[in-house]
Amino acid sequence: MNPKTYPISLSKSSLFFVFSILSGFAYGQADLIEIRTTKVLEKVIAHRRHLHQHPELSNREFKTAEYVAGHLRTLGLEVRTGIAHTGVIGILKGKKPGPVIALRADMDALPVPERRRLPFSSDVTTDYNGQTVSVSHACGHDAHVAILLGAAEVLTGMKDRIEGTVVFIFQPAEEGPPEGEEGGAALMVKQGVLDNPRVDVIFGLHMNAHAESGMLLYRPGAFMASADWFKVIVKGKQTHGAKPWNGVDPISVGAQIIQGFQTIVARETDLTKTPLVITVGKIQGGLRENIIPEELRFGGSVRVLDTAIQRKTHRAMERVATQIAEAYGASARVEFEPRTPVTYNPPELVKKMLPSLQKAAGLDRVSETGWSTWSEDFAFYGLRVPAFFFNLGGMPPGDDPDKVAPHHTPEFYIDDSRLDVGVRAFCQLVLDYPGLSSK
Repeated sequence: MNPKTYPISLSKSSLFFVFSILSGFAYGQADLIEIRTTKVLEKVIAHRRHLHQHPELSNREFKTAEYVAGHLRTLGLEVRTGIAHTGVIGILKGKKPGPVIALRADMDALPVPERRRLPFSSDVTTDYNGQTVSVSHACGHDAHVAILLGAAEVLTGMKDRIEGTVVFIFQPAEEGPPEGEEGGAALMVKQGVLDNPRVDVIFGLHMNAHAESGMLLYRPGAFMASADWFKVIVKGKQTHGAKPWNGVDPISVGAQIIQGFQTIVARETDLTKTPLVITVGKIQGGLRENIIPEELRFGGSVRVLDTAIQRKTHRAMERVATQIAEAYGASARVEFEPRTPVTYNPPELVKKMLPSLQKAAGLDRVSETGWSTWSEDFAFYGLRVPAFFFNLGGMPPGDDPDKVAPHHTPEFYIDDSRLDVGVRAFCQLVLDYPGLSSK
């Protein structure tokens, strides 16, 4: 049975009211963001799932960059490509004069297989440092890109309300470039992404699989840890495995050094001032089961939120490695490679912009959080301009945060039904900042 239809008669004033509602003039700023974000949410989720199914590693985000640039062009934005290899930026000029506000999303995936089977799971494999690896978005960067594409669409539709210029930064290689290459935020900054137009402030977000979907988490001051990669080379004396007393075993010495590093954390560091994490993630040594090798190499990362303790930790690691090696008749050398500085949120900027996050998510859905020992190369932008970085929860409601799969693991999962909160947060920050920055 067909539903009945009834004629509707509207006065001129009623027609004007309807037009006003549809055009957004009868709404406040936050209401209009809400309406436009709801309208694009389905598209944002589709963006995320497409990117999730087609992940690409750092500095190899060719198809991702094409996808992003193509969508930005449909919005009529000025688009620049090829920055820091595969980076893309879109530029939106508002109808009113004002500051240049940048929003950033990272695009790269990880050499991690995806074990959770979804209709849009990744089956991509590729070459990584000479090995064939599976590739997946095991950290949420696909959601970051989708959120920023959604924000670009919403803000383009609100161009008349924007004071100043918005720069949408889609960055490659946040997870670090391949061996022998430059990349990431450091290269974006080096190639002028903050200079033309000259950016006044930048905002960024990261999915957090351990916080409930739709929650926004922030912290003033030091928020995320610095990351330094290290390599230790232990030299011993090769011998037959049947007669270890005729040589010096670098594997045994290396094991002692690894344990010694953890003593630096547990017994030499005041953990009430800053967290400290020393992780060994890679060990290489030996050719055969019956040969004690001449050399062992292992490497990992050091994460800390205080630069003085960072320097102290480096010195302690060198001392522990060299002296343990000498005690067993071996030698050891420690090499450090700085990767990312501390991600720092200027407290005054956080204080000014916190109401924007609360408008986007709701007062009870925004929470100050503790230090994070994750690291983020978003920190490089903060060395040049004021920068505010926060988290968006992606854990399905009712899940136990202590039991969900961590980032960078094959079981990693996020609920993408509340990506609209990220879109609203970006849009609210852009529209509120001009007025707040002058106060």
